[in-house]
Amino acid sequence: MSSLPVLFGTVAAATAGTLAYAALSPQSQLFGPTLVAPAQPGEIALTYDDGPNPAATPQLLDVLAQHGVRATFFLIGRFVTAQPALVREIAAAGHLIGNHSTTHPWLSFVSDARIRRELSDCNAALEDTLGASVRYFRAPHGARRPYVLRVARELGLTPVQWNIICGDWNPVSHDAIFARAMRGISRNDRSGRASNIVLHDGGHRALGAPRLNTLAATAKLIEYYSASKQFVTLDKWAEQH
Repeated sequence: MSSLPVLFGTVAAATAGTLAYAALSPQSQLFGPTLVAPAQPGEIALTYDDGPNPAATPQLLDVLAQHGVRATFFLIGRFVTAQPALVREIAAAGHLIGNHSTTHPWLSFVSDARIRRELSDCNAALEDTLGASVRYFRAPHGARRPYVLRVARELGLTPVQWNIICGDWNPVSHDAIFARAMRGISRNDRSGRASNIVLHDGGHRALGAPRLNTLAATAKLIEYYSASKQFVTLDKWAEQH
């Protein structure tokens, strides 16, 4: 009998580990399907979280326009309300816009009511601003539980994760951001997958986050891969999902 507490402890630890993986691992499908990247290693999706940000988003739009590249922007609802003209500028430039919640909480750890409010209020802010429906959602920090995915789908949203993240919310150089993206793309090429890259044109705490290194890394990525890869937005993959 003395071994039972050890057994129960082992089972509990394994269960906790599985739940943490399901909630936080970007490519886990244990809580339900999410869009990551298809088996098309010749394609890259540049995605930007935590905008719109007047300190960086307009310059990012210029970089993308100079290279003729469309990207996907996951926007925070409270910043959408504060910067509606910038949101419309993103859309007018031909980029895809998605829901990134209203205030950027860890959705796997908040109440059901808070989850629904975060997603529905962001949807409302985006659709009021754009005059069009929104079809994609990325959970802040990638954190989710089954109810998060359920509410997203009830709102007509496809949940999206990623398979490369560059840590550009930290004070790192554009060369470091570029190198992290390159390593991820090489890894995805070896596994026969497309690359879904998370970058940040804003910061979730407040407007005005400095993102000049992200802009420089974006230009470098496009210049380096434009001859060998196709840059796409996530709706292309969703149609094949």
